[in-house]
Amino acid sequence: MRIISGTNKGRRISAPKKLPVRPTQDMSKEALFNILNNHFHISNLKVLDLFSGTGNIAYEFASRGTENITAVDSNFECVKFIKKTALELDFDITVIKSDVFKYLEKASVKADIIFADPPYNFEEKSFKKIAEITFEKDLLNPQGQLIIEHSKHTDLSKTINFQEARKYGNSVFSFFYVT
Repeated sequence: MRIISGTNKGRRISAPKKLPVRPTQDMSKEALFNILNNHFHISNLKVLDLFSGTGNIAYEFASRGTENITAVDSNFECVKFIKKTALELDFDITVIKSDVFKYLEKASVKADIIFADPPYNFEEKSFKKIAEITFEKDLLNPQGQLIIEHSKHTDLSKTINFQEARKYGNSVFSFFYVT
């Protein structure tokens, strides 16, 4: 995986093979950030990266100047890798080891972007639960967005506050806005 833009543009990051992850592909990540650049000043955002895995999305935000980033993952090795990499790159990323659903239930955060990249084999109800908790707990700032990455075989269009889906290869980003 590589960082697409910002202060660390072109930097390659190699995650250990033992991590149970599927990082967002560069093509998909570049498309996502093109969309976000048209809606936000990336450096001013407060970002919550759920199911952070390798930290791929968090690093991209940090490289582009975002200073308020929280990465949440339940896997100890993923958390350790994100902390180590963030330190090496001098990124100020808060890393939390927690089950994402438990974290969301207890969270008192207000984010501009909540990005969730759960395992593609999640049941549809688990994907929907991310959106339900986000909007029930009012975790987004006004104009905020929840973005869930999922497989093209999952349809989240009937989920609360769904706005649109963008497909890139086998990956889909579903966007949910505060209404």
